[in-house]
Amino acid sequence: MSDYKALTQEMFTAIAAGGDVDAAVDKYMAEDFVEHEEVPGMGNTRDTPRQLFKMMQAAITDFHVDVHDMLQDGDKVVARVSFVGTHTGEFMGVPASGNPVNINAIDIIRFRGDQCVDHWGVMDMAGALAQMGAGPNN
Repeated sequence: MSDYKALTQEMFTAIAAGGDVDAAVDKYMAEDFVEHEEVPGMGNTRDTPRQLFKMMQAAITDFHVDVHDMLQDGDKVVARVSFVGTHTGEFMGVPASGNPVNINAIDIIRFRGDQCVDHWGVMDMAGALAQMGAGPNN
């Protein structure tokens, strides 16, 4: 059995911290990749994570992924992660706040060979926007 946990860690590292998102998506996500997480204004192809991570890199200085837990069962990996950095650019219509952000997410990734073919996830977008100053009390 392949070590998909190691591949998942490698993928998160390649996508974050100023990495080349296009190269990482092309390397780690199959052409027939399906995004099952609903991301407002984005589709369900491998262009979805491409757009999302480019947006995060542009809006969050020192953007990186902290991986807290990973579990592998066959061809699937479950990862509990945080997308971390400082909100220094516009993100989903929210102007730069200078606030630190720590966006929690749970990802389920299914692999075929050495590429992802499916992703299901839950990201705390309400918490992220609140940390950026877009909450109801701001």
